[in-house]
Amino acid sequence: MAWREFAPFSSSNVAAARYDPEQLLLEVEFHNGGRYHYYDIPDQVAQAFDQAESKGQFLAANIKGHYRYSRA
Repeated sequence: MAWREFAPFSSSNVAAARYDPEQLLLEVEFHNGGRYHYYDIPDQVAQAFDQAESKGQFLAANIKGHYRYSRA
């Protein structure tokens, strides 16, 4: 995998995130220890997530419920 790391950020819910543009895979790790893979995420959505002021709000509004996911 060719992970692309996101710029450093502070979030009350999201601990870390990275994106694989070749597989359109977004990996999100939460402060509670959960790690999830979100599939078929277009690059422009990943870039918008990276630029979002609130990672948790963006995830809830634009990714959860819109894309397939699994616990990593």
